[in-house]
Amino acid sequence: MLKIAVVILNWNGEALLEKFLPSVTSFSKEADIYVADNASTDNSIAFIKENYPEITIIQNSSNGGYAKGYNDALRHVKADVYCLLNSDIAVSKDWLKPIISEFSNNPKAAIIQPKILDYNKKSYFEYAGAAGGFIDKFGYPFCRGRIFQELEEDRGQYNDTIEIFWATGACMFIKSEVFHQLKGFDEAYFAHQEEIDLCWRAKNNGHHVYYVGSSEIYHLGGSTLGNMNPKKTFLNFRNSLFSILKNLPPHKSFPIIFLRFILDGIAGIRFVLQGKPKHCWAIVQAHFSFYKNFNSMFKKRERHSFIEGYYSTTSIVWSHFVKHIKFFNILVKD
Repeated sequence: MLKIAVVILNWNGEALLEKFLPSVTSFSKEADIYVADNASTDNSIAFIKENYPEITIIQNSSNGGYAKGYNDALRHVKADVYCLLNSDIAVSKDWLKPIISEFSNNPKAAIIQPKILDYNKKSYFEYAGAAGGFIDKFGYPFCRGRIFQELEEDRGQYNDTIEIFWATGACMFIKSEVFHQLKGFDEAYFAHQEEIDLCWRAKNNGHHVYYVGSSEIYHLGGSTLGNMNPKKTFLNFRNSLFSILKNLPPHKSFPIIFLRFILDGIAGIRFVLQGKPKHCWAIVQAHFSFYKNFNSMFKKRERHSFIEGYYSTTSIVWSHFVKHIKFFNILVKD
């Protein structure tokens, strides 16, 4: 039997823990549960100790964001498989059984993501991960069930088990040996898209990432940074460029980065026309930060066989904003 550790990263999230821990503790009997606290200043730790003495608390010395928070905490967790679970997620009964089965029966599986549904609108997919992640040829991420802000209704169309390109950090199962082989998340990302980089590096090292649609969870989303927060825009655009530079060979990454300069500029203009100038400025700052960190990120490239990992040669930006494609199944046919 696999030893599973469900590890919830927390920062000043007492209200979220109070709301979402009941389902996790009730429906995760197959796992040990940990809360990794990023130096909270609220009553999170006291709340857990009083109400959930069975949960192991790991107290990080600082708030290093998602990446450093998990890197620091997982050094103290002994398990075959880590489940990195956001604090704003409710899980369903028997949610772990399909995951355990896939790991047990599929030796290629190194990382697995369940189906992510919207906590407030449970018949729809949720932004962070939906039914499994992919990237287009320019490094822009999208999901089955979610293309940019367009979310599909769950009608059972993604109840399958398939190989994907990236698994969401909102709920990611990863073999502990793989996590440590990859030296965890890149802490330069701080938050957002570090899971895409991790999955890309895993693929470059010969591992496989899967989506298991028979396991369902419900994500509140936006509890740290909302989908349309300028800080999130900055991190998403910058970190996407980091991943391209690190995980593709120069003869492929450099032309893409040049084209991204143009495409991201168009995205910035679009934000201005929508009356969102702060998001345009966030993209400008993202590019300045990327170029400032170019040398340090370039040196992180590993000498392995690079996996392009594109879903197709299609541009998701062109497909969605020009051709007005909103659903993954139509994109497949495109």
